[in-house]
Amino acid sequence: MPYAHPEALVSTEWLAAHLGDADLRVVDGSFKMPGVTPLAIDDYRARHIPGAVYFDIDHIADHRSTLPHMLPGEAAFAASMSELGIGDSDMVVVYDAAGLVSAARAWWMLRVFGHKRVAILDGGLPKWLSEGRPVTADIPTPTPRPYNARFNPALVRTKAALMANLTSKREQILDARTKERYEGAAPEPWPGRRPGRIPGSLNLPHGNLTDPRSKTFLPAAELQKQFDAAGATRDKPVVTSCGSGVTACVLAFGLYLTGRDDIAVYDGSWAEWGLSGDTPVATGKP
Repeated sequence: MPYAHPEALVSTEWLAAHLGDADLRVVDGSFKMPGVTPLAIDDYRARHIPGAVYFDIDHIADHRSTLPHMLPGEAAFAASMSELGIGDSDMVVVYDAAGLVSAARAWWMLRVFGHKRVAILDGGLPKWLSEGRPVTADIPTPTPRPYNARFNPALVRTKAALMANLTSKREQILDARTKERYEGAAPEPWPGRRPGRIPGSLNLPHGNLTDPRSKTFLPAAELQKQFDAAGATRDKPVVTSCGSGVTACVLAFGLYLTGRDDIAVYDGSWAEWGLSGDTPVATGKP
């Protein structure tokens, strides 16, 4: 069973061979939770793939929101991409320092704003380093390029949409957090959030989609087995969720590789739903 979208996942060999391409833009999309040091941007400054620019998901965000790294508007996203030297038709390859945690967030954001040619580096920086491939501390100064962002609401879900779904059950909610957080047995890393899950949601920890040693994505048939085991069926669209809309994108990417085109990400995720208020919370084993 091949990937339905093999162009969305590139190998370290492919990237090494194409680093000099005029229309290639390499992006480091690394992210760490607040309070974790060194900061992801400091790691980037210390070493990154030659020519890579830093895609800061906390900076490329809606700064009017009190929630972490919510999607910005079209104009703000376009300005950020232009500043990074990314043009509409460029081929963008995203990686992160963990293998695959936040690179998928950058991939999803680019797709939300209409970018067609975007892929994730399979195995990320860990695989690149394990093969002895070059890294540098030189920070590139990209030439700004025109960028036209076109927001696609079909790829995004809001709290209101998920509240309505509690009744309609039109979409399946797939949670990327650990089983302990999903069941409410572990405390939430985001302060002030209740433990638990969205009632009726399913669970598939994002780490289940990659090989624990190489950090590369599982073959398509193995990915499908993971989604099947989690109970995500093909008869309903899927909305992925997590702690703050980052690792939810790993599940969205995995579903995309298996051929699903009815996938959205709940941008606010538990950072929004877990706040005290009108959102119901379930705990314990489903």
